[in-house]
Order: sequence, then structure tokens, then C-alpha cells
Amino acid sequence: MSEGGHDVYPTEINLHSKSRILSLTFSDGAHFDLPCEYLRVYSRAAEVKTSERPEVGKEHVNIDRIEPQGSYAVRLVFDDGHDTGIYSWSSLYDLGANYERHWNDYLARLDAIGYVRGSGQRGSSSDSPRKLRVLYFAYLVPRMRKEAEDVQVPADVGDVQGLLAWLRRRDREKAYLLADDNVRVTVNKQFAEPFTRLDPGDEVGIVPVSPTPPSPARTPGRAGDGSA
Repeated sequence: MSEGGHDVYPTEINLHSKSRILSLTFSDGAHFDLPCEYLRVYSRAAEVKTSERPEVGKEHVNIDRIEPQGSYAVRLVFDDGHDTGIYSWSSLYDLGANYERHWNDYLARLDAIGYVRGSGQRGSSSDSPRKLRVLYFAYLVPRMRKEAEDVQVPADVGDVQGLLAWLRRRDREKAYLLADDNVRVTVNKQFAEPFTRLDPGDEVGIVPVSPTPPSPARTPGRAGDGSA
């Protein structure tokens, strides 16, 4: 494939199984985080590409394996048994660069046949509060005055980024300690991305990126800040 006058190919391909996201970084610097559902419904397999009816019921599909196909493509093996989709570098780049257009087209095709995404699918944990185990490490232990806690987060807290934001809102005086730049997060003992999905019962570790605590942000109106 040629983009901008040069060949473009993936330099990194990472599967985030828990979040059902395939992350791709290309040689021109482009980066895409593509949901497994999106890749499945846009499979390059002939039986999918030529079908007049859109693929349905793939909201919870995941990728089991990624198999190299020479130096030009990968075969994605999905956990619903679909294993005939060969994705060339050009097709993956197109799916990433034109995600919004492709996804809106897919939603329009679903609407045309009267299918509602999520109907009849397993699991309703996203509609109810989640109970999580949160562990603190290093200087966070004395600052938070605890090594661990069990928390019940609101239903709209569905990923790592949302959890950190909720924890910061819960205790605003200590929010600076949990700023995105100051910590890394593990989920079930594996380092996670901001978009990593959280399920009930998950163990979330919050690990400082520096051995020394950050300084709290100065707040206008406090004594000693020069305000009247």
C-alpha cells in the first residue's frame, strides 16, 4: 500500500483481550485502536464482504489468535469460530483511517434491518454498579491511608480512565495523586490501558510512576497564594 508516496506497514500490533481492542501503529506514525466487533463485521472473508445482510450479534466477539500471512497481512481468528478473514496492511489502515465512516455505514445497515445492537446479548453488568478491589502501592499507601479498599463504582464507570476520574472526584484533596500522568494501573495483575474494560470483581492496582510524591496543585484563594 502506498500512502503519501511511501509504503505503510504495521510497526506494532497489540491485542487487548480484556477490552476487545486491537491496537495498531503504522510506519507513518498513524495509530488506531479498533474494536474486535468492528473488525469482525468488516471481515475480509468473501462470505462476509459479499453478503447483503450485515453481520449481527458480534458485540462481545473477541480475537483468539493473530496469525501472520507472509509480510503483507494477518489472519484474525475470532472466538465465534470465524477464521477466514485475511487482513492486508492496506485493509487494516483503511479500517483505521476511515473508522467513523465505516462504523456509521454499519449502523445504518443494522437500522435498515431493524436490528438493535446489544439485543439478546449476554451480560448486563454495564447496567448496574460494579464492585472492584482497589490496591494502592508505594507512597500512595500512607497518603491514601490504606493499602486496599473494596469500592462499588457507578454503572457509567466502565474502564480504567473512568475509574481514576471517579476516584479523583470522590476525594478531591488527593486527586492530584491519581492524575493520569502520575500513576499506572494494573487490572488483575497486568498493566492496563486507559480504555481497559472493568468487570465486577476485578482487582485494580494503582502504581505511582515516580518514587516521590507529586506536589499538590495550588488552588486560587488559599492562604499564602497572594490572593486578597
